[in-house]
Amino acid sequence: MRLNPLCLIGILSLSLVAGGCRLINDPLPQLWFFTYSQGGDSDSLLNPASFLSLHKDGTYTRDFGRFSYGTWQYRDKTLYLEDKIDGHANTTAFPVTDIGPKEMKLNLGGSRTGIFDSQPLASGKNTDDPFSVQNNKWRIPPTHRETDDEIKQRLYNHCQFWESYFEWALANELATVDVRSTPTAIKIYGNGFGLKPVEELPARWKECFFDDEDCSKASAMILEIFQHRNIAWAHTDNKYKFFISAFQQMKNFLR
Repeated sequence: MRLNPLCLIGILSLSLVAGGCRLINDPLPQLWFFTYSQGGDSDSLLNPASFLSLHKDGTYTRDFGRFSYGTWQYRDKTLYLEDKIDGHANTTAFPVTDIGPKEMKLNLGGSRTGIFDSQPLASGKNTDDPFSVQNNKWRIPPTHRETDDEIKQRLYNHCQFWESYFEWALANELATVDVRSTPTAIKIYGNGFGLKPVEELPARWKECFFDDEDCSKASAMILEIFQHRNIAWAHTDNKYKFFISAFQQMKNFLR
C-alpha cells in the first residue's frame, strides 16, 4: 500500500503539544496584549499592558491585573492556564472564540470577549525576556514586611524589567510601545523620567509591596537616586537605547 504524499504531509504537520493536538504553525504560542473588550461590563484590571505570554514548551506568564505563571493547554477550543505562583494548582479556563496569527478573542466570562493582538516573543534567555518570571518577580506581592535590601532588590528587578522591555522593543523594531499602563512609580517622559507623587501611584503598584510603609520606602529610594545621583543620558535619537542606558544606571545605583 502506497501512502499519498499529500496525506503524509498532513500527518507530519500535526504534533501532540501540551495535552492537545495542534498544527506545528499554531498561532497560540505568541505574546498577546489586551486591546479592548466587547459585551458585558468593562474590566478595569485589563489595560494595554495586560499580557499573556504563551510558549511552545507549554509554559506561560500573564498579568491580567495579577501576575501569574505556570503551564497551559489548549483543547476543545479552550485555553487552560494552570497557575503555579502560590504552590497550589489553580486552573482557569478561557474559551477561545477566534484565533489567527495576529488576533485572538477570549471569552473573559459571561458575554464579555477580550480581544488580544500578537507581538513577537522575546528570543534568547529568560533574562532577555521582559515577560519572563525572572524579570517580573517585582509583581509578586511579599508575604511579610521587607527589609531595605529586599525593597531595593524589588526595585532592581523592576528596572531589569524596563531594561529588557526596551531591549525587546529595539530588537523587534517596534514603532511604539506602551509605557503608561505598566504599574510603576516611575513616570516615563519622552526625554527622561520622574517619580510619581503618592496620589498618582497606581493601586497595582502599591499591591507589589507588603503595605503602604514599604511602598513609601521604595519611592524614597527612587527619589534619592533622582536627587543625588547623576544619570548620564545617552546621546542618541533612538528612544529605546536612551531608556535602556538609563535603567541600566538605575540598576547600578540600586546594588
